[in-house]
Amino acid sequence: MEERNFTKVKEFILVGFTTDLKVQKGLFFIFLLIYIFSLLGNITLISLIFGDSRLHTPMYFFIGNLSFLDLWYSSVYAPKILVTCISEDKSISFAGCLAQFFFSAGLAYSECYLLAAMAYDRYVAISNPLLYSQAMSPRLCTCLVAVSYLSGFINSIIITSETFTLSFCGNNVIDDFFCDLPPLVKLACDVKESYQAVLYFILASNVITPTVLILASYLFIIAAILKIRSAQGRLKAFSTCGSHLTAVTLYYGSILYIYSRPSTSYALERDKVVSVFYTVVFPMLNPLIYSLRNKDVKDALKKMLGRVKFT
Repeated sequence: MEERNFTKVKEFILVGFTTDLKVQKGLFFIFLLIYIFSLLGNITLISLIFGDSRLHTPMYFFIGNLSFLDLWYSSVYAPKILVTCISEDKSISFAGCLAQFFFSAGLAYSECYLLAAMAYDRYVAISNPLLYSQAMSPRLCTCLVAVSYLSGFINSIIITSETFTLSFCGNNVIDDFFCDLPPLVKLACDVKESYQAVLYFILASNVITPTVLILASYLFIIAAILKIRSAQGRLKAFSTCGSHLTAVTLYYGSILYIYSRPSTSYALERDKVVSVFYTVVFPMLNPLIYSLRNKDVKDALKKMLGRVKFT
């Protein structure tokens, strides 16, 4: 066999969005503001849910866990993005790239399953409101969240181990602002059919399966809403799903756009913008989605602010 000498990659270079220093500084302040709002929004929502007894319900238990995931999800990316924007050193070590990839994948996959669990929660709340608290017991809610985390990180171990055992042929420039799957696959020189099979498995288990579960839940939700006689009752029932439906549409729309296409159709410049949305912007939007449309959260926030002002 012909021997091929591959240079072992010890670090990667993150190109980011641009090499223009003025634009980089502008992006630094934009990303910094987004990250600060993301931290404040998610920490505030978690504190409200934990501290207000009126929010100790299954629905808010799931929302609190979603905020917890978003809190860490944005923290996987934002600090490195900020450093890359203002530093001349754009490098990230092989181990650092692996760690970023592992945690980002684990948190992202966990969120996919958690959104599916939240869809089931909404179905139970609408189809059987009188027995909702009994049906969605604390034990069941805890199990659903635990399964979401466990499934997400098991799949992350699989895709991370498969990706970082690929051979990278000396080229270590990642045309992106973080270690994501599409640019890493472009750098690899030995992408085999077995690896493609793993990618399809990961896509099916972490995106397609939760998507099917969410669609099935909403079909049952629609059927349950149609059985409600009054138009006001139907509108009220559907409004309880509005926030979750918005979050699902935004998150799954961007995820499916990036990862459900063949590698030959990747357009990194265009995909960077979409990647920014689900990695940095979406974790900031979730607290707004679940608070602006929710009277209970607004009341809890007013109560907390009043308590702070009084003290």
